[in-house]
Amino acid sequence: CRVGWSTSQASLDLGTDRFGFGFGGTGKKSNSKQFDNYGEAFGMHDVIGCFLDLESYQMKFSKNGNDLGLAFTIPKQVHDSTFFPAVVLKNAEMSFNFGAQPFKYPPTGGFIAICQAPKNQVKNTEVSSGAATTNKKANNAPQAIIIEPSRELAEQTYNQIIKFKKHIDNPKIKDLLVIGGVNVKDQVSALSSGIDIVVATPGRLEDLISGGHLSLVQCRFFVLDEADGLLKQGYTDLIDRLHRQIPKITCDGKRLQMIVCSATLRAFEVKKMAERLMHFPIWVDLKGEDVVPETVHHVVVVVDPQKDTAWHNLRKHIQTDGVHSQDNVRPTNINAETLSEAVKMLKAEYCIRAIDKHKMDRAIIFCRTKLDCDNMEKYLNQMGGGALSRNNPYSCVCLHGDRKPQERKANLDKFKREEAKFLICTDVAARGLDISGLPFMINITLPDEKSNYVHRIGRVGRAERMGLAISLVSSVPEKVWYHGEWCSSRGRNCWNTKLTDHGGCCIWYNEPQYLAEIEEHLNITIQQVKPDIDIPVNEFDGKVVYGQKRLNTGSGYENHVAQMAPAVQELAQLESQAQLRYLERYFDKARKA
Repeated sequence: CRVGWSTSQASLDLGTDRFGFGFGGTGKKSNSKQFDNYGEAFGMHDVIGCFLDLESYQMKFSKNGNDLGLAFTIPKQVHDSTFFPAVVLKNAEMSFNFGAQPFKYPPTGGFIAICQAPKNQVKNTEVSSGAATTNKKANNAPQAIIIEPSRELAEQTYNQIIKFKKHIDNPKIKDLLVIGGVNVKDQVSALSSGIDIVVATPGRLEDLISGGHLSLVQCRFFVLDEADGLLKQGYTDLIDRLHRQIPKITCDGKRLQMIVCSATLRAFEVKKMAERLMHFPIWVDLKGEDVVPETVHHVVVVVDPQKDTAWHNLRKHIQTDGVHSQDNVRPTNINAETLSEAVKMLKAEYCIRAIDKHKMDRAIIFCRTKLDCDNMEKYLNQMGGGALSRNNPYSCVCLHGDRKPQERKANLDKFKREEAKFLICTDVAARGLDISGLPFMINITLPDEKSNYVHRIGRVGRAERMGLAISLVSSVPEKVWYHGEWCSSRGRNCWNTKLTDHGGCCIWYNEPQYLAEIEEHLNITIQQVKPDIDIPVNEFDGKVVYGQKRLNTGSGYENHVAQMAPAVQELAQLESQAQLRYLERYFDKARKA
């Protein structure tokens, strides 16, 4: 804990800026994040006196009546400021006496209690630094704001709130979903009638706040879901602006509670944000370092166009992304570009092979780009007899940012209702979406962010149900689209196939490198299987049915005792032989003696 003095401009974390002056329990004084030895440490039952001399502009402290000497000389820049008693605590309690009760150690040297200060030394000041100043309830001022990185995740969270609030009769909770693709007038009308909880995506939330339709003055709970995803999408500045606008203390004296959620909380960006915006955050880690659950069987299939030459004679193959449209790619001209194009064709074939091999009737298929998703959707429908075919074994829907909001919602609902077997998507669906009982997941291309691998395979193996995640990894570099800030259209109708270091919008994608980074991050070696995608079952796992709970639970290994019996018997025989030999040697020595 730290106790002392601060101005209205000071941070709540006393002593970490030039407007706060603190004395801590470790025996250090602090100002502007500079901590120096001062006095002595204090703790339970100690009485600390805080002395402010506005004639000589000095501060000092005492412990149990003992003067600890000069602590601070107040800088001239804050001589005209109003000073407030201040404290910051963590897992501690402290009581205060401003002079209403007799002091245990009365002040000397002309110092008086705060409550006895003359009127000419007291200034009526509104504390506006992060504190709400009105008790009047505003209809358009929710008490909780939850920000989600995607429309789908916002809808999922909103639906859960609807389920939970059924069990709360008093007070009645009013909630609102704030996302794009919905008439903004309806959202403004709902806000004006009174709202308690807002679940929002960043874009529409910012529009409503900047338009004056949504106020932050009564926000008590500021929640960032999938925080690392929000930060990586470029919303750091927006989060900082909202945090500055939200009162840190409400009109009824309640502190703002900021909650940050993610499956990858240990990400550097999240830690940096927590240090910047949160005061003494408590980390609740439910899983520790990133790990793959035991319910997820994840494997890698290496796609090697030099060994597997099936691409030479494919009559029906996927429409590729067009990065090699200007290259002379053909089986008789083996070069990096030809092998890259071959990988794109083979991966689609391997995807079909995995579906057929494991009789998949429900799976998420992750592609790297929106164009890849569109091409995969066309290919699966083509191989299955058409999108409108009732007997299409590869019926699928697509989910990515270029699809209209209504279509995205309809496609996700269709997949959840099992009216479509496969959901093809970019990483927009990798985070947080809960699709119950999902048995299979296929990575057409590994993500370049290792944390996204954890998010992707986390779509299967949920609720103790077994899941299989298959990643197709090219053995050779693959040329892919990479539309950065330099691309004026950010990928829309862009066909600049030059590499980025030559002013283009393409890069060479090195999947073996990304695989190595993922394995290092998870501290494991991911099992590799052959191109026939025949996945062996561990002999101790028993029969695994993906999408269902493991049949044998508990210690779990079917016939485990019978399997271990020969080894145990051999160990018992070896132990018996060792004991007999010891006894023989012992008695031999005894006889000779």
